[in-house]
Amino acid sequence: MRLVDVPFRLQPVPDTKETRVAEISVELVAVERRLWSGTASMVVAQTTEGELGILPGHEPLLGQLVEGGVVKVRTVDGDTVVAAVHGGFLSVTGQGVSVLAESAELAHEIDVAQARRDLGGDEETRARAMARLRAAEQPV
Repeated sequence: MRLVDVPFRLQPVPDTKETRVAEISVELVAVERRLWSGTASMVVAQTTEGELGILPGHEPLLGQLVEGGVVKVRTVDGDTVVAAVHGGFLSVTGQGVSVLAESAELAHEIDVAQARRDLGGDEETRARAMARLRAAEQPV
């Protein structure tokens, strides 16, 4: 699998002299529900091949998400959507980015106290707890 860095492309906004950052359509989906969808300027995900940063115009690819990883989506509004993601795939096509996770939680939904208790569990439970704490920007 070959990775290519593609710089942001500035595009003129109609009838103004302003420019805007190129956009990419993103869907963040878990088996049980759609967590977020919209337009973004960047997606960062942890795959079995390493951490990937996806910008608009990125070469198509399919990557396997790591167990206990974190996905960050920088929206075109400048907000960041963060999710703890457990397994699944990342697909980049000409139409956008799809993050298809076995399970996932948005950072603001994470029960930090429960995640801390889960650190004492088996290896899989511990990996999920660590991802949840990282997504919630808590020390691990």
